[in-house]
Amino acid sequence: MSMLFEARGITKSYALPGRPPLPILREADLSAAEGEMVTIIGASGSGKTTLLNMLGTLDTPDGGSIFFEGEPLFQDGRYRLRKKELARFRNQRIGFIFQFHHLLSDFTAQENVAMAEFIATGRLQPAKERAAELLKELGLSGRLNHLPSELSGGEQQRVAIARALMNQPKLVLADEPSGNLDSENSQRLYELMASLSKERRTSFIIVTHNETYAGMSDRCLRMQDGRLQLCTPL
Repeated sequence: MSMLFEARGITKSYALPGRPPLPILREADLSAAEGEMVTIIGASGSGKTTLLNMLGTLDTPDGGSIFFEGEPLFQDGRYRLRKKELARFRNQRIGFIFQFHHLLSDFTAQENVAMAEFIATGRLQPAKERAAELLKELGLSGRLNHLPSELSGGEQQRVAIARALMNQPKLVLADEPSGNLDSENSQRLYELMASLSKERRTSFIIVTHNETYAGMSDRCLRMQDGRLQLCTPL
């Protein structure tokens, strides 16, 4: 498998009033091959979400390097892309799935999924057609015109996955995606992400506290003391 993404020596500290800076990440290393599903487990507050924000260019590391398809994305204390270029990179190359799905309440499932492509291209009808195809692929063909309030929790999260895949990203970052789901829907969600990573050759990096679901991934890493190490999930 070819390497898609690599982070080396990522560090991050947060300033506290009247106290020394609090280190969160201490030279964390992470890589993901094309089509690989990687999970990161660890205690609350261990730095999992902080790291995910760095990988998604939503926050800036203090140090280290990030490479995407072999090209430096972050190096020597700064991102290599300008602000608008970085936003375009996120929109086109990275998909995001969160614990709280953040669907727009006044828009249908199809419209929520189509939004990313519509914003990027300004073309609504092709975006809606592609959104419909994705939702059908994820088993939601009968829910295209339903509002989020008319969907179950599992259905809402599948809409969020479709939205993350809309612009055909190379990498999807998921932060506790099953945090608000029951065990049955959580199981289905992880099985779905595992199959998508193989079928679409999309890499998934998933933060979770659930070691059982982490066992469905190709590789499991544990965040401890600001660093990542290989782990054997339950």
